[in-house]
Amino acid sequence: MESQKNFLIIGLVLLSFMIWQQWQVDYNTPQAPAEATTNVANPSQSVQSNSQGGTSDVPTSDLHPTPVLDNASSFITIETDVISAKISLNGGDVTELKLLAYPTEKDGDTPYSLFKPVSAILYQAQSGLSGVDTRAGRAVYQADKENFVMQGDELKVPMTHITASGLQVTKVFTFKAGSYTVDVDYLINNQSATVLSTQMWAQLKQSTSVRGGSMMMPTYRGAAYSANDDTYEKIDLDEFTDKKLNESTQAGWVAMIEHYFVSAWVPNQQDNNQIYSRDSGNGSYALIGFKGPQIDVLPGSVETLSAKLYAGPKDQDALRNLADYLDLSVDYGMLWFISQPLFDLLKIFYGLVGNWGVAIILITLAVKGAMFWLTKKQYTSMAKLRQLQPKMQELKSRYGEDRQKMSMAMMELYKKEKVNPMGGCLPMLIQMPIFLALYWVFVESVELRHADFALWINDLSQQDPYYILPILMGASMFLMQKLQPTPMTDPVQQKIFQYMPVMFTVFFLWFPAGLVLYWLVSNLISIAQMLVINRSIEKQGLGVKK
Repeated sequence: MESQKNFLIIGLVLLSFMIWQQWQVDYNTPQAPAEATTNVANPSQSVQSNSQGGTSDVPTSDLHPTPVLDNASSFITIETDVISAKISLNGGDVTELKLLAYPTEKDGDTPYSLFKPVSAILYQAQSGLSGVDTRAGRAVYQADKENFVMQGDELKVPMTHITASGLQVTKVFTFKAGSYTVDVDYLINNQSATVLSTQMWAQLKQSTSVRGGSMMMPTYRGAAYSANDDTYEKIDLDEFTDKKLNESTQAGWVAMIEHYFVSAWVPNQQDNNQIYSRDSGNGSYALIGFKGPQIDVLPGSVETLSAKLYAGPKDQDALRNLADYLDLSVDYGMLWFISQPLFDLLKIFYGLVGNWGVAIILITLAVKGAMFWLTKKQYTSMAKLRQLQPKMQELKSRYGEDRQKMSMAMMELYKKEKVNPMGGCLPMLIQMPIFLALYWVFVESVELRHADFALWINDLSQQDPYYILPILMGASMFLMQKLQPTPMTDPVQQKIFQYMPVMFTVFFLWFPAGLVLYWLVSNLISIAQMLVINRSIEKQGLGVKK
């Protein structure tokens, strides 16, 4: 009996620590520096290849570029129904992108900025053509207007670069209504007298200074990629200096991930591509990208090279349809095989009721209902062990301090009475990974970001502003202790269990309201189940010791 209590104490303490640790990682993130604004210049103005005298970001093998801001460069602006973006005419890079449907604050007017042009928090999507974008500088494009606004279901943004030799490159960005996927096409018209040997490259560039959490538990923010057998691998921003990725692969993709949002370059999935990563030479910036296969564009011929850029929320369906394994950027951790079906079930419930809070209540009912037979088995096992207490005391008196004989005698007693002393631990061991899997669903799913519930809970991804749910959760834990069928004789265990509701209440004060709601409802269901099971045990004559 005592071993079960010990397992329960260890499990609860471990569970609370893991939840507290992950909450620190996901939510204790300091504010990023305020973003500076950049002006849109006339596209007909001259664009310098390097406004600060550094080298280009073109991914050549012997290049260690100095990061360059395009503040002095010309830009064009893009407006669709879901994004607002700026594209530099120097290289055609996406230097700024805001997600219009995802405000920075609940009910706020400021959209979340995914790509940022400010040096301290620089984050942008770059792409180009080798032989056109060179070590000396990027290709300078021209556009027929400064502002492009989506009017229908699709918006095409063409930019043209023409060399003195007669090479014409048209870079076309194609935006679709309601989509965060952008088609990027290079139309290469070689009217020069020489063969152009070129390959498309694209990369994501991000400042390594962006951090979150505490010194002991920093927020994960970094890169991810898929190549060959490495279906999904992550590279922390701190690892770019030491880890130089250079891998040839069929298909593949590269990405930068953060909480709720992701950007990714997806090359042609029928090509053999080269995935690479590097830093800026001084460790200030991390770059991860791909190079497509090299092609020869003969004089007088036209070729097209293409890739897709995704920049938006971690929408599993959209990511899954875009490339294999890209949906794994919604990182449910080692328990993903449990989290994924739970998330799918949560979406089904949301589709029925239209409220994520109610959906959480329904999935709690479903999980606790499925676990009822285990819960009943747990309490029945505890009741049988309780009946054996007089015989166990008799064994203790008989064998005294001889622990070996005592253990053998107890095992013989368990065998004779057909009692499994660990039977009460199995339900806890099974329910713990289910709870942790649900926790990952709640903190990783962008669908719950800023989601309303009812009354004062208007954001399930943030803490209860009045701490009502955590207090109710603590009270429910206290009531559950009172309904425990067997009081503990060990004074240390009694102290730990006495203060457990207080400890959990303090932990949960700053937890997302959705997670606290789940735990509260789970406790209330457990209380109802305990009352039903205890009555059943009493009818079986096992009795419930108060």
